[in-house]
Amino acid sequence: MFDKKIRPLIDPVLNAQGRMLARSGITANQVTLLGLGLGLLAAVLIAFGQFGLALLPLLLSRLADGLDGAVARASEPSDFGGYLDITCDFLFYGAVPFGFVLADPAQNGLAGAFLLLTFYVNGTSFLGYAVLAEKHQMQSAERGVKTLYFTGGLLEGAETIGFFVLLCLLPGWFAPLAWVFGALCLVTATSRVLLALQVFHRS
Repeated sequence: MFDKKIRPLIDPVLNAQGRMLARSGITANQVTLLGLGLGLLAAVLIAFGQFGLALLPLLLSRLADGLDGAVARASEPSDFGGYLDITCDFLFYGAVPFGFVLADPAQNGLAGAFLLLTFYVNGTSFLGYAVLAEKHQMQSAERGVKTLYFTGGLLEGAETIGFFVLLCLLPGWFAPLAWVFGALCLVTATSRVLLALQVFHRS
């Protein structure tokens, strides 16, 4: 919901940093993998109950996730780079809730399973739409220049990062927050399916 609004604010800064990293010889894929490593470190810290310490690598991982595209645009963007980026993103988004489940399986297990289920459904609706958009040669740069076609929704990257930060600040509230966020993920997925019905039903 907020991704489209914040892109004009953060893209100039990211692009400047991306050009600097590209000139130093750092590749977009290296930044992507660094971001994944930081995200997985955050998940491990969460699993061990170090919620406050997890905030720094979690936020740095998302900074790297923004920078990899900027580095790619400043050097040589590739389809594989986009593929690697979205794969690492999904791994990160699954690892953080899993970390909370491992931290307290009895308290967080059911809510964490529901949250991961809704992430799965939401992610499928996103990727399925991207496949059809590619088939129909659709393009959109509202959320920055992307390898995949990005559809909007109630919950996007900014909201999910904010949710993870809130979980780290209020770990005792994981279960109720996960139920609410998961329900909103289903709303997002449903809206995307309805949009696909409207756009592709005659194809």
